[in-house]
Amino acid sequence: MKTVTIYTDGGAQPNPGPGGYGVVLRAGKHVKELSGGFRLTTNNRMEILGAVVALEALNQPCRVILHSDSRYVVDAMTKGWAKRWKSKGWMRNKEDRALNPDLWERLLAAAERHRVEWRWVKGHAGNRDNERCDVLATQALRRRDLPVDEGYVAGLAATDGG
Repeated sequence: MKTVTIYTDGGAQPNPGPGGYGVVLRAGKHVKELSGGFRLTTNNRMEILGAVVALEALNQPCRVILHSDSRYVVDAMTKGWAKRWKSKGWMRNKEDRALNPDLWERLLAAAERHRVEWRWVKGHAGNRDNERCDVLATQALRRRDLPVDEGYVAGLAATDGG
């Protein structure tokens, strides 16, 4: 099984606002960078989406070491929060809906195809690939003509009662 090292980052400026994600994938001597963004989204959505896009980019099952500076993403996957939210119909508890179920659904499905080791990395601390992801995410959120984040818009409609 091939080993792939992945770094992801995401953000929105302001939050919510224009957002972007950046991904660096390394497999042996091969390096691939991915990025994208939306005109209105959130930091957390972009952090999750970075991991989703990275795992979905792999065309065969791999051993993955995925680094993220988002404790939200790493903890949701390593502590079983995302699976629990899904099993409860995307509810965090009896009253509170889990946010971003569209992206958590994709991340859970993408992660199932691989053997993923989730690692938290401190952001803006000099890690070359984490810093590169931040640059990619920032460049992405500054692009003109960013698409609409349909998942974010649908979530707003759901929380506003339609």
